Amino acid sequence: MVETLFSFAIATSILAFSPGPDNIFVLTQSIVNGKKFGLATVFGLISGCIVHTTLVAFGVSAIIKENENLFLVIKIFGALYLLYLAYQVFKADASILLSEDSVERKTTTQLFKQGFIMNVLNPKVSIFFLAFFPQFLFSDSISNVIQFFVLGAIFMLVSLLIFSMIAILAGYISEKIKTNNKIGLYLKWLQIFVFITISVFILI
Repeated sequence: MVETLFSFAIATSILAFSPGPDNIFVLTQSIVNGKKFGLATVFGLISGCIVHTTLVAFGVSAIIKENENLFLVIKIFGALYLLYLAYQVFKADASILLSEDSVERKTTTQLFKQGFIMNVLNPKVSIFFLAFFPQFLFSDSISNVIQFFVLGAIFMLVSLLIFSMIAILAGYISEKIKTNNKIGLYLKWLQIFVFITISVFILI
């Protein structure tokens, strides 16, 4: 049991460190808005995992996987939300992206909600959990529902620690580069690129 859970934690760590939409999103938000705001994004993303863990635990993800029309609607809705976020960044003035005024315009609550919605509206997280978690079921006497929630808790804890580390380091870097006049424009288009890339990732 302990060995299985430890293996699961190691596998989760590797996944969290691997470049992907979530940790790249955390990285860019931390650079643009600061480490506190990056951490708010992290907590939003991780909180969304509670929804996916619950879906997997009670078998709803299996229904979504089998119903192609429902799966497609959820994917399109999530992708459209991300494209809307890209459009909002596009309209923003790049010259103030790294200013103190920019930080005030993007509250921690807004970033938490943004991270949460991004995660919840990505049905592939549930499908991934459905494919990944069963390999690490660790007991014949404990119900699968409880085991899924235990695995979900470990997944969220490990991801929280690693993503928080990314946010803090990126936030520190942002303090060093805010004096660069062109960095705001670069980060504006980097955010747009990240949002669009994640939306495409969801669809394909």
